[in-house]
Amino acid sequence: MEMQYSKRIKLMHALCLAETLRDDEAKPNTDLNEYDALAAADYLSCYVTFKAIQAAERSPQAERNENFDMLSVYQAYALLAYAFLTMPLAHEDIAPNLQAAQITIAKTLFAGLPDADLMEIIESGFNKFQLIGDAEADHWTEFRENLDKLTIAFVIAGTDDDSPHEKEEVMPLFGQLLSQLCEAFDNI
Repeated sequence: MEMQYSKRIKLMHALCLAETLRDDEAKPNTDLNEYDALAAADYLSCYVTFKAIQAAERSPQAERNENFDMLSVYQAYALLAYAFLTMPLAHEDIAPNLQAAQITIAKTLFAGLPDADLMEIIESGFNKFQLIGDAEADHWTEFRENLDKLTIAFVIAGTDDDSPHEKEEVMPLFGQLLSQLCEAFDNI
């Protein structure tokens, strides 16, 4: 029996959450009915963005002081991941809430920053998100397609025993795509 996509991202949320917990922390709930598909998409978009930042060997802490606008690139990247993670939910009549998601993503990725900085990151990140989403240039179309395929491959790799890939195989690719995005905005 084929697993519904909403259950798949809930399972992926639980698995990634369990992976990130320390030994002394309580284990996550294993009842997938207790998870929300949109909250799972929020979490997973932040998870892949954190992993991409690590894989790309970026330093948001240093960039906060030296290149603050790069934080909005991370925000845009997470929003794109969120969009691609939530698109299949439309088949189950689950509509994403991009407004709420972008706030949750910013507060998660940039915990501890003052509200004024968060607002600037959210606004600038959303502008970049729209720019990338609306761009018709071949390199942006290819970037969107690659990130879309990668987010779905990530969910399938983590939740399907018959997947041709392991989750660990696809994770470095998030870093490569983030590096491409950072380079594109560094050159503007």
